[in-house]
Amino acid sequence: MQELALRPELDFNSDTYKDAYSRINAIVIEGEQEAYENYIDMGELLPQDKKELIRLSKMENRHKKGFQACGRNLNVTPDMDYAEKFFSQLHGNFQTAKAEGKIVTCLLIQSLIIEAFAIAAYNIYIPMADPFARKITEGVVKDEYTHLNFGEVWLKEHFEDSKAELEQANKENLPIVWQMLNEVEDDAKVLGMEKDALVEDFMISYGEALGEIGFSTREIMKMSAHGLAAV
Repeated sequence: MQELALRPELDFNSDTYKDAYSRINAIVIEGEQEAYENYIDMGELLPQDKKELIRLSKMENRHKKGFQACGRNLNVTPDMDYAEKFFSQLHGNFQTAKAEGKIVTCLLIQSLIIEAFAIAAYNIYIPMADPFARKITEGVVKDEYTHLNFGEVWLKEHFEDSKAELEQANKENLPIVWQMLNEVEDDAKVLGMEKDALVEDFMISYGEALGEIGFSTREIMKMSAHGLAAV
């Protein structure tokens, strides 16, 4: 009864809900697939950390399978073509950085931006999810903090050498997140997720990660403001 009280307006079996879910579900599946591939790629750039990065990639693959099960549970076919386009800019920027050997940029895109984006989305989604998806998502979000932590630790250890590249990578990639949030706003709302809450949760996770790495509060505010360029 308490769950129904939390979400009186959500009908998980309605055509409207399933239509929006086909895109949101695809986005999380594609996000986990991108993460799986990105961690493997970063293992080539960081051979000393390859074993750990492969371990993280396998976790992402398990997450993908979990979210695929969430779609099947609601008899929804995820719109993967939409999801691939949704991630195309971040994907392209990651691949360019990888080709240039820019591990700092790769870490910012995957271990900070994408993981903070995922944590925000999952935290906002969990209270509104159907019971099956809630259980899956609660397990996933615990792992995502581990992945965020890997990037934090590595970048903190190499902060002085990485700082300039981090600032440039932030400037190039943070506006893309705002565009992604704007694009998903309507579908997220159908699932009970408000854009303002997503933005707030993302900026908290992302800002805390930047602070942990070594940026000052003033620097974090300046870097965060780059996202406004896409508004």
